[in-house]
Amino acid sequence: MAAKPDEQELTLLRLIDAEYTRHPFYGSRKIRQYLRGLGQKINRKRVQRLMVMLGLAGMAPGPNTSRPHPQHKVYPYLLRGVNVIRPNQVWSTDITYIRLARGFVYLVAVIDWYSRKVLAWRLSNTMDSGFCVDCLEQALQADGVPEIFNTDQGCQFTSAAFTDVLKAKDIAISMDGRGRALDNIFVERLWRSVKHEDVYLKGYATMPELLIGLTEYFVFYNMERTHQSLDYRTPDEVYRTASGGGAKIVDKYTAPAKPQSEIETKKEPENRGSAVPLQVKGYPLKLDALLS
Repeated sequence: MAAKPDEQELTLLRLIDAEYTRHPFYGSRKIRQYLRGLGQKINRKRVQRLMVMLGLAGMAPGPNTSRPHPQHKVYPYLLRGVNVIRPNQVWSTDITYIRLARGFVYLVAVIDWYSRKVLAWRLSNTMDSGFCVDCLEQALQADGVPEIFNTDQGCQFTSAAFTDVLKAKDIAISMDGRGRALDNIFVERLWRSVKHEDVYLKGYATMPELLIGLTEYFVFYNMERTHQSLDYRTPDEVYRTASGGGAKIVDKYTAPAKPQSEIETKKEPENRGSAVPLQVKGYPLKLDALLS
């Protein structure tokens, strides 16, 4: 059995967790530099070990930033350039780490892209696929069936236990591209809100305390907390009325735009990589709006 972290290590874990929440694209090198700037004498190898303990990996391109099981199928990313114009068009999920007074637990949530509403969430002290499947099934039972479900390439989401639930409902499966920091931006923004607005302020000591606290927070997040990107409406209102929401992931890696004369003389190409036809233009958001 691994030894419990001492006080110095717990301090480092807290600092890494907080900085990663602010900058989820940071890898071990930048985290190391951040810690050294705070006066912590630490090398990259130790930072990597601590990030593994937290289940963290930088989003920037690099080796092993996302590790699916070698025998699990990885699905293509379907949402680049797609306008999300209605509730239940796209759902997404992810896992984050939450520290307690002694040890840490993992939080998974399912979010609707159009409204930013948290449809379901679960806590676990292990990163297995079971609690992710439970969270998914709760969302499906309570809120219907999405057209597309997006995840990262982690083994919890590439597992047959998880993907079989989606396939049984004829839901299109989308998975983030490696090194694509914006592919799952809405869940990443949710984690920042959860931690800075609740977890860091309250400093939960035990799992029961955290469970009660998050239950209260997610009610507040869905029903009371207004979002700038939703024109200062709540996720629950936008989801329920199917108005005022929307999303679009802009692909900054696309080829340079062609001259207008060339565009006019050629047939418009098929929108590759999009799972939903772009027949209706709706709610493209800039990055500053996505992070509101």
